[in-house]
Amino acid sequence: MKPIIEVNHVWKEYQKGIDRRYKSLRDTLVAMPRRLMGEQKEKFWALEDIDFKVEAGESVGIIGRNGAGKSTLLKILSRITPPTKGEIILRGRVASLLEVGTGFHPELTGRENVYFNGSILGMKNQEIKRKFDEIVDFSGVGSFIDTPLKHYSSGMQMRLAFSVAAHLDSEILLIDEVLAVGDAEFQKKCIGKMDEVSKGEGKTIIFVSHDMAMIQNICNNSLMINQGKITCADTTNVVIGKFQKSLQNSTSELGNVFREGDGKVIVSKIEINNFKDQTKTIAPGDEVSIDFHLYSEKEIMGKLDFAIGIDNQLSQRLAIINSEWKYEGFKFHGKNRIIRFIIKDFPFKQGVYILTTHCSLNGIVTDWVKKAVSFDVYNSDFYGVEKMVPDHNGNFLLNFEALLI
Repeated sequence: MKPIIEVNHVWKEYQKGIDRRYKSLRDTLVAMPRRLMGEQKEKFWALEDIDFKVEAGESVGIIGRNGAGKSTLLKILSRITPPTKGEIILRGRVASLLEVGTGFHPELTGRENVYFNGSILGMKNQEIKRKFDEIVDFSGVGSFIDTPLKHYSSGMQMRLAFSVAAHLDSEILLIDEVLAVGDAEFQKKCIGKMDEVSKGEGKTIIFVSHDMAMIQNICNNSLMINQGKITCADTTNVVIGKFQKSLQNSTSELGNVFREGDGKVIVSKIEINNFKDQTKTIAPGDEVSIDFHLYSEKEIMGKLDFAIGIDNQLSQRLAIINSEWKYEGFKFHGKNRIIRFIIKDFPFKQGVYILTTHCSLNGIVTDWVKKAVSFDVYNSDFYGVEKMVPDHNGNFLLNFEALLI
């Protein structure tokens, strides 16, 4: 029997800095000379030679850091965007849940959206009618089913969207991180449903998530994608182990990095953790610990000060933390010590950030490491309203209250 999904040597190319804003006639005319002169935007491969197969009824997780290419792969599988090279073969109907309320219309009621979304997924009216009560009951929005969707919270929309995708008669279910906005009870319900449709109904599930526990609960096998390439394809436990190790490596030993300072005390290792559960998975609002392992070749004593610079991927300095601003200095003695910074309510949005470290002993710079390590921040329900924060401009999330006076 042939696999239900075949991805054969798929590549996807994008242009850096592409401007998708609405263009006026004036904008188009101004840009025309540059195009006539052959000005080219830099291109990059978002996916490189992706090749794998999935058997019917299998649940496969896709794991990777921010920007690795996971969502791009799901968009190609959903036929939202075509591959630049290679081909995909899908032997079954596909239901995609790539973001909250995908394929829903805000002006239609919940009832109308169930039929509308079902028809988009290729279902017949009778199929939808047969499953309708079960869909609504699972979603928990029955008392609002005849209310226009624009009056639903994001959590309600997500519950209804997931319920439609999980219950309708598609053979392939593609899910991208949407369960993260639901409450714990609904997440547990979703895990049970996905397990049921995979093992009981024989549906095939491709699931992208940063929640390793959820991937582990749902998927027997997984793929790890790094910089557009599959770097590991194995059982989920093996892949998660390699992914966690890759995170540790990215925030761990400092080898031959460029340093400035007299070298009496150096930073030998950096560890960035979610302080609550000591994992590398960090989201806005978490309590984050950053451990700097300090090393001296010989016994040394003195007054130690330490500073951190946090940059974005464009090398723009976003924040500085300096122990001198709050403390009188730490008494360093011995050869090996750890200085730990704890940042409460971590404010940075989803993205990749880079740390620069600056260490001084008795007022003299002893170790200054620019761009020492990078770390990922993943999206979250920062405000606790069952709603993921949109990926708009800016780097920070600020907790706030708004009053109409």
